Amino acid sequence: MQRRQIGLWVYYFAAAIVFAIDYVSKKLIEHNLELNEQIKVIGNFFLITFIHNRGAAFGILQEQRWFFLLITVVVVSAIVIYLNRSHRNNRRLMLAALSLILGGALGNFLDRAFYGQVVDFLQFNFGSYTFPIFNIADSAIVVGVCLIILDSLLTPTPTQETKNEQQNEPSERQPV
Repeated sequence: MQRRQIGLWVYYFAAAIVFAIDYVSKKLIEHNLELNEQIKVIGNFFLITFIHNRGAAFGILQEQRWFFLLITVVVVSAIVIYLNRSHRNNRRLMLAALSLILGGALGNFLDRAFYGQVVDFLQFNFGSYTFPIFNIADSAIVVGVCLIILDSLLTPTPTQETKNEQQNEPSERQPV
């Protein structure tokens, strides 16, 4: 029994939702907090801390705006191509993962393109260790990557026997 295929637009809509949530959350932070201001949410464990990040994840590669813009264009293009290919295979977990990554990548791309920096605000502390501050887009990208890993673990790889069976199946097209 084959699962019913969900329209491709659903996955692009999901990416748009991720993008919108990221955008709104960043604007709320910018309009309601001063730069470097902190709000304790759960003691010292979870804080809202408004910072600007001119680098990549964890603040690496500071001041490399054009590099990140170029890489993001390449990655987003590859995601769109792979999203369309994965849709034909009806790999829902992979499609959901790609949607999250696409929405997150576009969210951070917008910040870098227009402002030269990304708004980060989610801070977690584990004892004396402070995890690098991040945002919703970063979270979506990380969850998307984890789902891709999960999909690769759950999707069986075709064996040589399966490949031979597929090659020996009669074609659905009739010769002219």
